Amino acid sequence: MLAMLLEAARRPLVAATAPCPEPGPHQVLIRVLACGVCRTDLHVADGELLQPKLPLVLGHEIVGEVVSNGPEARRFSIGARVGVPWLGSTCGNCRFCRSGRENLCDRARFTGYDFDGGYAEFTVADERYCFALSSELPPVEAAPLLCAGLIGYRSLLAAGDGERLGLYGFGAAAHIVTQLARNEGRRVFAFTRPGDQEAEAFARELGAAWVGPSDALPPEPLDAAVIFAPVGALVPAALRAVERGGTVVCAGIHMSDIPAFPYELLWGERVLRSVANLTRRDGEEFLALAPRIPVRTVVEPFALERAGEALERLRSGKVRGAAVLVPGSNPKNAPV
Repeated sequence: MLAMLLEAARRPLVAATAPCPEPGPHQVLIRVLACGVCRTDLHVADGELLQPKLPLVLGHEIVGEVVSNGPEARRFSIGARVGVPWLGSTCGNCRFCRSGRENLCDRARFTGYDFDGGYAEFTVADERYCFALSSELPPVEAAPLLCAGLIGYRSLLAAGDGERLGLYGFGAAAHIVTQLARNEGRRVFAFTRPGDQEAEAFARELGAAWVGPSDALPPEPLDAAVIFAPVGALVPAALRAVERGGTVVCAGIHMSDIPAFPYELLWGERVLRSVANLTRRDGEEFLALAPRIPVRTVVEPFALERAGEALERLRSGKVRGAAVLVPGSNPKNAPV
């Protein structure tokens, strides 16, 4: 099979011919139909997440079809459409797993980090951590739901039910969260990179009540804010923007250092918290909710061989919505 390999941090991906993996006891072999390109992939490739398996196949927003089952895999039939998320396995026995917080398991392992992911024509995954997907949703449109959607959903829950919601960094996750929030009757205040007119226009198209640069204050105090951009300096900026009693959620797996800020920004019972990974319950809830709204993902497709280009476009902030790799084809409208 063709696989795009990360051989070392801060090195370009390499197109390689690799053996097709064989499924273990509880695993399924999956033909990859689409795989989203997530900012976490950039953090791994750039060496900001320090202990990946190397060489590694990145990618944890995988949509595919089951080709074969491992010896103890019984959940999915051959040809079933499945989604593979970031959470690849947990111990199932620790106090976090037993209390419904498997996202915090010390022995959790992750797709596209501890296990090879979806920047390839085939992959394997533990069937117990896969999600059943409808074959009616196009794979390219479904792929961003597996991380941008799931982490966005968990972040929105963590932010509480306030009406005025700020979103810092308007990329794949924010464009999904905007749809979720507006469906609940909330007003979205979108903060973009200063001078990024395309992101500003995109946020307005999706119904943001206000759009402005990330270093500006909104026209009224926020009830909550979610930070998707991996920029620590946005934490004090968001604390300034939220009302007393408001919540600031840091939604990324990696963030640059948070600068010192005066206590008065936190005082007034403001809450600063993070979101880590996801649980299978998050996935089941969100994937049932998304088609009812319905959530419409905006995607830029790339041929699998152009995974490096997709990462670079994401790094430079040029992706509108989400970048998605499509193995085995040169998808319509893919960059050339």
